[in-house]
Amino acid sequence: MAYQWNRSILVIYRLEEYSFNFHRLGSYSEPTGMLRSEPSHWCSVAQDEQNGRPLLGGILEDKFGLSEAKLLEAMNLQSTKGGRIGEILVRTRAITEEQLLQALAIQFDLPWLSHLDVSQVNHEWVKKVPIHFARRYHVLPLKTENGSVLVATTDPMETAALDDLRLLLGLPIKPVLTSSLALLACLNRVYDEAASPAGAEQVMEDIAASESLDQIAHELDEPQDLLDATDEAPIIRLVNSVLFQAVRQRASDIHFESFERGLVVRYRIDGVLYPVLTPPKHLQASIIARLKIMSGLNIAEKRLPQDGRFRIRTAGKDVDLRVSVLPTSHGERVVLRLLEKENRLLNLSEMGFTEDRLGIIQQLIHLSHGIILVTGPTGSGKTTTLYAALTQINAPDKNIITVEDPVEYQLLGVGQMQVNPKINLTFAAGLRSILRQDPDVIMIGEIRDRETAEIAIHASLTGHLVFSTLHTNDASSAATRLIDMGIEPFLVASSVVAVLAQRLLRQVCSDCKQPYHPDDEELIRLGIVPPRVRPTFYRGAGCPACSQTGYRGRTGIFELLVLDDEIRRLIGNKADSGLIRQAATAKGMVTLKDEGADKVFHGITTTEELMRITQQEVEI
Repeated sequence: MAYQWNRSILVIYRLEEYSFNFHRLGSYSEPTGMLRSEPSHWCSVAQDEQNGRPLLGGILEDKFGLSEAKLLEAMNLQSTKGGRIGEILVRTRAITEEQLLQALAIQFDLPWLSHLDVSQVNHEWVKKVPIHFARRYHVLPLKTENGSVLVATTDPMETAALDDLRLLLGLPIKPVLTSSLALLACLNRVYDEAASPAGAEQVMEDIAASESLDQIAHELDEPQDLLDATDEAPIIRLVNSVLFQAVRQRASDIHFESFERGLVVRYRIDGVLYPVLTPPKHLQASIIARLKIMSGLNIAEKRLPQDGRFRIRTAGKDVDLRVSVLPTSHGERVVLRLLEKENRLLNLSEMGFTEDRLGIIQQLIHLSHGIILVTGPTGSGKTTTLYAALTQINAPDKNIITVEDPVEYQLLGVGQMQVNPKINLTFAAGLRSILRQDPDVIMIGEIRDRETAEIAIHASLTGHLVFSTLHTNDASSAATRLIDMGIEPFLVASSVVAVLAQRLLRQVCSDCKQPYHPDDEELIRLGIVPPRVRPTFYRGAGCPACSQTGYRGRTGIFELLVLDDEIRRLIGNKADSGLIRQAATAKGMVTLKDEGADKVFHGITTTEELMRITQQEVEI
């Protein structure tokens, strides 16, 4: 058969070149446009003459708008740089992976599933397929249909893996195509559920038969992925199970707490601690020793506090863990802070600010000098807000340097220094060195003492914009806190330009939220005079998506105090925080409780959550 170099030749390529894994089974020959490969695997313009299938190129052109120019460009790239046509088309964004797979489904006359339902997966088939095999070849057995096993895959040309899967299952295979995102999401959840009978509780039963716990705890072989750790020592499997479940349930912290009669494991989810496991007392030493080994800490030292960190990979996610070990009267207790590497930093527009307040903050963070303070208790999202602000103003013409304890996220283009008290690298010492680096913007992780506060104020008065955090209950208390540290009131009044107080509220679960009408008592608690027409509030009934708590995710409430002449005069006269607060609210400052009440009205959170988070003033 002869072919001419025209429009037709652009769609002559082998089907395998478009599989998601882009396995190289053949290569282009001379400019005849024909691909040399195994028999029956090359295609012509309208139809594969040997098997009668429609051509993949024609499908992409007809169904997804692939242009001749894009295909010609991909072929030119292949001829100069090598590679595979399908990979080039996806990499140059001529087509998406999903478009490619849908076209393959049409080509092979296979079902296409945009979503995989976990409830329809037969766990008996899943148990026969090792998770590392399923993840490597992107296959997942679903269910039996007409004597065959439906298998979700992203690559129908992975014949070797499908043959191996047929031998594992003992039945013919019927592939269905889906996207890699949908397959991996379903695969991780399915294997987690399939392994649940051998979860943490079952592992503890297995450990009961173990005689050498300390030896088990010193096992150093770390699995590549925690989901693959089915054949490790019992203590290792127990710790891995706790870590995996914490990531799955979106926990921010894991607490291993030693008490007189046992060990309690608790997760902090959306700011609230939940008990999840109570291992027996005799496992305490081995579990803590295992955590110390993973963190690179001294397992023989049990009298002094220790800090460390380590990294794990679970369900395809990379997670950094900060470890704090503290000796107590009933043994050591360990707290792990989880930081997922895939978690992207939020923009200011995603923090939960109202539009008018966001506009004010945008102006403040672009000032040339002054101090902007973010206040609130530990875990209220202060550092996240500061990172969002730095990301917003980060530009090639600005020199931004931070001093933090610790550095939680790496910011591209920002110099970040971590304090180290062991070598006297404190906030004050680091800040002094930073000023010699000619910075435009400085971020101080926390103002803890007078020396750090004085250097920050002097930096702001000499033309630097300074961001920092402070532990106070509200915005109006920030000035009095600095004065209590020993800072002169006039310095505080002349350097601080704004104070932002914030809290994080749990949001009502969108899957189980239910409407109701509040009574008078609830409205009065929110500071609202009961109206004639009852508003509609929402609360969560509890469902698997929110672990039966009724809440899922968190949002911020904020109190922004911008210093004007009157506020500065009050600070200069050493007025207490109450007078500063009255003056600010008279000028329109929205308090934390008022903003929280607005979120209750809009069905975002509940009255109980707002009352739990905000400080209520008691009138006497």
